[in-house]
Amino acid sequence: MNLIRSILPIIAIILASFNLRPVITSVSPLLGTIRESLQMNAATASLLTSLAVLCMGLFAPFAIKLANRWSIERAIAYSLILIGLATAARYFAYSAWVMLLTAFLSGIGIAVVGPLLSGYIKEKFTNPSRVVGIYSLALVLGASLGSGLSIPLSNFFQSWQISTASWAILALIAVFFWWKPIEHKSVAATASNTASAAMNVKQMLTNQKAWLLTGFFGLMAFMFYTIMAWLPPIAEDIGYSQHEAGMMLTLLTVAQMPATFLVPILNNRFQHRAVWLIGCSSLELIGLLMLLCSINPWLSSVLIGIGAGGLFSLGLTLPIDEAKDINEASILAAMTQSVGFVFAALGPFFVGLIRDFTGNFTAAIIGMIIIVMAMILIQIKIGNQKQQPINLVRMKKTTF
Repeated sequence: MNLIRSILPIIAIILASFNLRPVITSVSPLLGTIRESLQMNAATASLLTSLAVLCMGLFAPFAIKLANRWSIERAIAYSLILIGLATAARYFAYSAWVMLLTAFLSGIGIAVVGPLLSGYIKEKFTNPSRVVGIYSLALVLGASLGSGLSIPLSNFFQSWQISTASWAILALIAVFFWWKPIEHKSVAATASNTASAAMNVKQMLTNQKAWLLTGFFGLMAFMFYTIMAWLPPIAEDIGYSQHEAGMMLTLLTVAQMPATFLVPILNNRFQHRAVWLIGCSSLELIGLLMLLCSINPWLSSVLIGIGAGGLFSLGLTLPIDEAKDINEASILAAMTQSVGFVFAALGPFFVGLIRDFTGNFTAAIIGMIIIVMAMILIQIKIGNQKQQPINLVRMKKTTF
């Protein structure tokens, strides 16, 4: 019975994580078909990705208020329902505004679930680093499934609408694990929680470490979404075929998976966070320098993938490591993700502008190299994690 109680929260986290990327990544491989079907220009079509990512940043701060009102579990459940309904609505997407609306609504749902999962992990587990590894691996796997299966599903159903809508099934399954009865809370307790949250938010906004973590997450997310969007065109610009360029992106995604799972576990074991942060950034830097010099983009894809995977999972781990409790973990995660995803939404757009202005990707890659170097400077300032004493509250959490 205790084993089941330990495993169920992990299953719930995995299922929730599976819903946070396919609604975005399932569109990219079908973008040409969608544009032709709905007569969308390139600028409008790009909003199907950037609008969702932008919403992930803009609406993340509301996650804390919703959790205080409904509880973390119920807020996540409602958000999963929103993601599921928005995804299912793509079955009826016979005009551009329907697709844009689904991107907007799903982005809101993802914005709420992300920070609250960090708080939930902080609350439930004495060793959160392992669970964050599972959480981030599930995110990457969900993104890979979304991009890898969208075309086969479209061919099977003879409809891109059914293909993009079919991912709503994941939300339906996940809701069963998150839909719990709302516990009765007294008015005084709710007011106390709200006042505590407000005080913690003010403290976060004046805390230097919180802003360092936010800066790191923003630069990390900027690089992550930019390289995911532009690696194939960069490879084609070097002289590789469209098929080879697509395979390089697949290779990058596969390289992310082991790093995403293992890096937070290794970081927790050896307690040298700065080494892992700078090490992963250095791999990204080497990969970008190889792209700049047109040296073996296959190997550079692997290096960038390992670096990006490790940085992504560490970006999710940092708010949990630095927070004193569940409330602070949720607030810090909301702060880092809010600013980070808004900044990340600009990355692919700016690279496209630079490419149009210069006619090649040289200046854009140099800009990405500068971003990574700035990220390394912030990582040096972040340093290693503090050793936090184990208290009675943490002793009651699930061990994993």
